[in-house]
Order: sequence, then C-alpha cells, then structure tokens
Amino acid sequence: MDKIFDNTQNAFSLKSDTELDRAYFLFKMIAVQPLVRIGTAVTNFALNANLPVEGLIRATVFDHFCGGISEDDCIPVVDKMFTKGVSSVLDYSVEGKEDEAHFDDAMNMTLKIIDFAKEKKAIPFAVFKPTGFGRFELYEKLGEGQTLTDAEQEEWNRVEERFEKVCKKAFENDISLLIDGEESWMQDAADELVARMMQKYNKQKPIVYNTLQMYRWDRLDYLKKLHEQAKTEGFYIGMKLVRGAYMEKENKRAEEKGYKLPICESKQATDDNFDAAVSYMLNNIDKMAVFAGTHNELSSYTLMEKMQEKNIAKNDERIWFGQLYGMSDNISYNLANEGYNVAKYLPFGPVKDVMPYLIRRAEENTSVAGQTSRELLLIKTERNRRKGKN
Repeated sequence: MDKIFDNTQNAFSLKSDTELDRAYFLFKMIAVQPLVRIGTAVTNFALNANLPVEGLIRATVFDHFCGGISEDDCIPVVDKMFTKGVSSVLDYSVEGKEDEAHFDDAMNMTLKIIDFAKEKKAIPFAVFKPTGFGRFELYEKLGEGQTLTDAEQEEWNRVEERFEKVCKKAFENDISLLIDGEESWMQDAADELVARMMQKYNKQKPIVYNTLQMYRWDRLDYLKKLHEQAKTEGFYIGMKLVRGAYMEKENKRAEEKGYKLPICESKQATDDNFDAAVSYMLNNIDKMAVFAGTHNELSSYTLMEKMQEKNIAKNDERIWFGQLYGMSDNISYNLANEGYNVAKYLPFGPVKDVMPYLIRRAEENTSVAGQTSRELLLIKTERNRRKGKN
C-alpha cells in the first residue's frame, strides 16, 4: 500500500502559514518534557489566580487543540474540516467537576450535541465520559462489588437516568453515541451500564458505542465475551478502539495496591492487541461497528488492508477512523482524501475548564514515543515544501 500518510500537502491544506508556524512552535515546546511540566504548573497557577492569561492560552495551545469555547464556536472549524471530508465529534471536555449540577450540565450538553448532529451531516457522532455523568467513587465502589448506601444508590439511579436519557435520544435521532473509556478501576461499572444500553438501543444496528483501551491485556477477552452475549440476546456491538490514556496512573495504582498490572507488558504487545481487536471486529462486521481511534500509522494501514482483503467499501458506515483535533492531520486528511470515513475529536468548553484536558494531552504527547517528533518532521516538511514553491 502506498505511503499515503507522507503527503503533507493534503495533511496541512487547511492550515495557513501562520497556523503552521504556531503548530511547529507548540510541538517544539511539547517535545521538551520539563518545559511541559513547568508550563503546566505556571498555567494552573495563573488560571487559579485569575491572572489575565486566557487570551494567550486561547491564541496558542487552546486554538490548536480545541474547536472553541462553545458548540456554536466550533461550527466554522467543523465546516472547514468537512470541506476536506473530515467529520467532527464535538467533545465537551470539561473534566474534574464532581457535583450534580455539573453532571446535569454535561448531560444537557450531550443532548444538545445530538440535536446539533441531527441537523449537520458533518457531525455523525455524539460523545460523553462516564465520569461526566457521575462520581468516580460510585463507579469504583460498584465495580468492586461494594454495597452502596441509600444516598449513594439514589445518586447512582440518577447516573443511570442520565445514561438512559442520552442513549434514548441518540437512538430516536439515529445518531451514533461514543462513550469514552477511563481508568480500569472504575471501568467495570461503566461497562455493565453501557452493555445494558447496547442491549436496549442496538437491536437494529450499533447506536451506542463503548470504548476499549487496548493497552489493557484483558480487553480482547472482554470483547469476545460481550460478543457471545450479543449473539444470545440479539443486539449489535459498537466499539471505539484506542490504545489508552491513563498508563502512568494505572501502573502507579497497581504498584501501590499490589495487584497485577492491567497494562500490556510492552508497546509492541499493546500494538498487537489493538490490531487483534480490529481484526476480530472486521471478522464479525455483520454484527459490529468499529471506530478506530488511533494516531498510529501502521495500525491505520493494517485496518485499510483488512478492509481491502474483505472487499469492504472504504466508506462503509460501520468503519470509522478517528484522531484528535490538532494531531495526526497526515492520517486524517489523507485517509479522507482516499474516501475513508474519518472523524476528528473536537474538544470545546470554557478555556479554564478545558485546561485539565489540554494538560493531560500535552503530557500524553511527551510520553508517546515518536509522536511529537513525527508531528515536527511533517510540519517541517510542509514548511519547506511551501518555501520551495514561493
């Protein structure tokens, strides 16, 4: 298969020279790990002290990785990307808020995005995080098989109601709904709840999608077990496959509590696990739909090859490729140019509230071997190409 991901002209066709320079500057900064830590601390301090830094953050890191401060703010970005065949997943990225009012806000925002998506072909999915709808400790307690207090049970009933409301609306509007994966010690309770939603709303086709973080060695077995349940009970499976985003936390907790690491023993084992899950889903595509959330070129090529082998059309609605906005444009835009289904996760929300998400992203970038240097190389190549043309 041709190395289509090296085409920087397609990859950065929507970026002006100024935006390209900003991207170069940002990834240069992210490449220096201590700088990320210092920048994070300074940014947090400045925001918490209400120093006037929002404008600076907005003009640099925020605008590169986010669509805007509100869903309406995102529309120009959504429309612009769609001119190149790249769809958007509007992701309300406010993290770390743990009260009923914020859980209701997150639910209402997701309902609003489903309405949005119904009107806009460029937005084929809605998305939410389980802990956006309920307290982390509740999921954890349930996952460990502990009994909830009466007050906690009432609280959990409200979490279930939020899931129910959003899944029902997605079903009624025929909009696919991605539910993100989180830390392993809260995931069991979320998995159980999402599986119930699939049972109820995926009778005709996949509407509700769970997320499998394939850096966990147990996830392929979970998928196979869910498949057996789906066959027995007659529902479809929607899955977003990702490598995973909580490695340091996972390792630290396993070490502290003395249990077996839930993470694969090596990067290669994670890659193999991811590709094995893709393969399994494609072998059962008549009853499944896959959203391959990956910044890995090899995994993307592997999925393309498997589709070709099985004579699956590039634009088959059961198969989507996904990347984050502001990253891996060489994968997203070149895939879209070839006619595949591609969607970018487009985070949005008030600058201050989205900073925890952005900081997590920057830290992930520094810890993913080669990601930042690959971004820099591609940007450098495109800058040189443009200079040669001028």
